[in-house]
Amino acid sequence: MKKLRLSLLDACNFRCVYCMPEKAQFTPSKDYLKTEDLLRIVKNFVSFGVEEVRLTGGEPTLRKDWLVVAQKLSELPLRKLGLTTNGFNLHKSIEDLSRTQCQYINISIDSLRKEKFNSITRRPFYDDVMKSIFMAKEFGFNLKLNVVVMKSVNDDEVIDFVRFSQKYDIEVRFLETMNIGVARPHFEKWFIPAQSLINNIEAHFDWTKRDREADDTAFCYDLSGGGRIGFIASESQSFCQGCSRLRLDAKGVLRPCLFKEQGLSFKDISLEDYPKALSETMRLKPIEREKELAQPMYQVGG
Repeated sequence: MKKLRLSLLDACNFRCVYCMPEKAQFTPSKDYLKTEDLLRIVKNFVSFGVEEVRLTGGEPTLRKDWLVVAQKLSELPLRKLGLTTNGFNLHKSIEDLSRTQCQYINISIDSLRKEKFNSITRRPFYDDVMKSIFMAKEFGFNLKLNVVVMKSVNDDEVIDFVRFSQKYDIEVRFLETMNIGVARPHFEKWFIPAQSLINNIEAHFDWTKRDREADDTAFCYDLSGGGRIGFIASESQSFCQGCSRLRLDAKGVLRPCLFKEQGLSFKDISLEDYPKALSETMRLKPIEREKELAQPMYQVGG
């Protein structure tokens, strides 16, 4: 286990159509891990080999002390500390975040067109997200944009996103729609395999494929003339056998996989019991992808 996705909370101020219902129910804040417990658990994980931590949610920046968490985690001997965010709040704290070791930011944005963005997220926050993107670029963060591609929803913008990557030298990663949570009833009509996107882009652009590590989730290309494009093919080309990730949800339950509802609570586990508990969790890790998951992604810690 080298990589940990750390969900700070399951709440979000967006309602993306593939992620959660309009009337989503969230965990009461009193049931979230207290900051000192969260930091203790992560510190212990680091002592057992975790090298990378990524803050997720829900929307992690909705937690009042998310920046404090980033600052405290920066004191640990991590190889990489990152944040996945919808970008709504990021621009408000970008300067303070730049002073931490959290230098890897992924911002989710599924459309470059304001009206369509509002339709997908069901919220009118396009300007805030774009402001966060350009401020993150200005402050020198290692920045990636995550785009969930849905047929007949935003697949007509794939080429626009590639041009955006070239123009601003920002990596764009196209994600396959996953058969999980509220997306399940729409999966067949929304799903587009990554290879179809690759074929489309190759008809318009020259690029060079990058080498890929065994546990990489994405396969990436460098565009001629600048820019980078990645693909996460969770459905058509799953990466279970090389996966080195675990997920700690906001209540302290460690899960072996996004597609596994079962996990083990580390909230009250003593340090001497960590080896056994981690071993039990790792045994639950699937070798092959589960076909679907009823539980919404935001509750697991996407």
